[in-house]
Amino acid sequence: MPPPLGLWPSLRLAFARSVRFKLLTLVLAPLLLGVPVLLLIVWLWGSHGYDQMLISKVGSDLGTARQYFDRVQNDILRVVEGFASSHRLVRSMEQENTELIREALSDAAEREGLDYLLLLDTQGQVRTGTGIPLRHDRAAWKTVREALRGRPMYGLEVFSAAQLAALNPMLPDRARIDLLPTRNARPDERTAEDRGLMIQVAAPILGAQGELLGVVEGGILLNRNLDIVDHLNAVVYQAASLPTGSQGTATLFLDDVRIATNVRLLGDRRALGTRASQVVSDKVLGHGGTWLGSAFVVNSSYISGYEPLTDTSGQRVGMLYVGFLEAPLQASLYWGLAWLFLAFVLVSVLGTLADLRWARAIFRPLEKMDAIIARVASGDDSARLGPTARQDELGHLSRAFDHLLDDLAARQAELQRWNQALDQKVAERTTELEQANATLKRAQQHLVMTEKLTAIGELTAGVAHEINNPVAVIQGNLDLLRDVLGPDAEPVQEELRLIDQQTQRIHAIVTKLLRFARPGDYAGHAEDVTVNSVITDCLVLTRHNLNRAQVRVETRLEATGCVEINRGEVLQVVINLLVNALHAMAEGGVLTLETADLQHDPADPDSFDGAVIRVRDTGSGIAPADLDRIFDPFFTTKKQAGTGLGLSISYAILQRYGGRITVDSIPGEQTTFTLWLRRQAEYSDSPSAPLFAARFEGE
Repeated sequence: MPPPLGLWPSLRLAFARSVRFKLLTLVLAPLLLGVPVLLLIVWLWGSHGYDQMLISKVGSDLGTARQYFDRVQNDILRVVEGFASSHRLVRSMEQENTELIREALSDAAEREGLDYLLLLDTQGQVRTGTGIPLRHDRAAWKTVREALRGRPMYGLEVFSAAQLAALNPMLPDRARIDLLPTRNARPDERTAEDRGLMIQVAAPILGAQGELLGVVEGGILLNRNLDIVDHLNAVVYQAASLPTGSQGTATLFLDDVRIATNVRLLGDRRALGTRASQVVSDKVLGHGGTWLGSAFVVNSSYISGYEPLTDTSGQRVGMLYVGFLEAPLQASLYWGLAWLFLAFVLVSVLGTLADLRWARAIFRPLEKMDAIIARVASGDDSARLGPTARQDELGHLSRAFDHLLDDLAARQAELQRWNQALDQKVAERTTELEQANATLKRAQQHLVMTEKLTAIGELTAGVAHEINNPVAVIQGNLDLLRDVLGPDAEPVQEELRLIDQQTQRIHAIVTKLLRFARPGDYAGHAEDVTVNSVITDCLVLTRHNLNRAQVRVETRLEATGCVEINRGEVLQVVINLLVNALHAMAEGGVLTLETADLQHDPADPDSFDGAVIRVRDTGSGIAPADLDRIFDPFFTTKKQAGTGLGLSISYAILQRYGGRITVDSIPGEQTTFTLWLRRQAEYSDSPSAPLFAARFEGE
């Protein structure tokens, strides 16, 4: 008889050999282990999710508050604009009656709740206003400067006590707020804040012809302005928007001092003069960030949102705050989680009892399956494919399924190999089809372009011939008219000159058409040309245009060899590119001209010996939609000044000698045209090939 085993070895043996024991363990695991872990996860996730929800809400509240505050400022500007355009004010100014103007200003300020309202002349000097305004220059304020330019403007400004007193002697007392000791605030030796945060607006006064007659400047002091902050709080935190017990608050800060707030101290006393914590002011005022999260406000924790307020020059001068009490929300969260935990425990206990009862119905079928599999296994050796460490009924089932699983794995591997081979075949065939499709597309586009250019050539040649005849008649009769009239033609000499000028323009356009239609007739004698000398001559010929356009020219002439081409034609191409570059840089820029030698690369069948010329400008660039069409005949972006033949003729000239032209452009930054010139020319007279090539190089 074997010696008795200890408790732990007995449990291990029972666990290894009994499915019943395993099922009981699995049933009890959710209660003993799963429920506590699940409750911990729910607690952590619920707390984090709830915090994020509160932060998201206060962020949304802060956005709403900012929109309302901006709307308040805009409404004040609309009021001042309306007053500036009022018939009463304009009539009073026309009568130059200072008393009537002052009365109109006082009525408007009282009606609209403005703390001051001034009338300024066209130089920004105070003419009159409410309170006791001094006659001083107000043009230093940005809102006034913009209004003097005819543009109404509003914004926040910080006024010193002296500036407030100059506007209204009662404003310094309203602005002054005693500073109260505040926990976690930055140390400050001051005992009071005597500056004022002002919503300042200015609007121009325009006459009947739109001329500037003066400027109306006004403002509302935000210090102790409880109406604005209470309305802001009411807009952001409407009824039933927060749980019971929570309270929404809003505050306006001058630097880190509360100058208008509905946050309370003891009783109904508002927390004016208290200050924001140092960590909040450092992030919002120091770094210009937005604070969203829990923060200690005066005497309680609030879910708070702070964002900076900037004056008209962009300087951070204060903060806008909204928030709500955190304690009621935390209490609601804890009660909700507590009820959720209780529900979890109750459901787990009931589920475990049901599982225990259901497990009993599983034991007997499993034992029968084990007996059947044992008999089949004892008479069929092929069913046993390998040893297993399991000693329970599930171990016998795994032995029975080993063969099925191995067979399935073998078949799956075979199918995978077939799939890979099939995928490779499909990929190869797809590549072949794509290449064939691309070749067909290029051939089709080439055919379409050839037919188009043939038709254009025939049409332009006919049009040029038909235009030249009447132009010649006009020119001949014009010369005859001068000869016949003699001195009597002097009164209409300017009209005759204009007719002569327009006929010459028609002749130039016709010449361009003929040059495009019959390029061979205009081909020049090819000679060895130094590309650096071409650049030098082009700069001399276009020097007056460059000076007038305020364009800085940079050259990098590194080419040392010659190219075989007609010098006059290549000058024409480069000058055309320079003129186009000047048009693209209407406001000035940098024009870069580069030359370099080219050498034939045996690995590149399109390369050749020669030289390259690059013309780069820092102009407006070419739109991607136009890049593929710039070498098409008659295509131009200069709707009123171009014929659309310059680049197409340039391309035809270079292609005639075996060269080419390409373009690279970044819209809004730069455009680079590159001329590829051969050391020994290879002549061609077909204009269709280069235009077709240009389109694909652009792609």
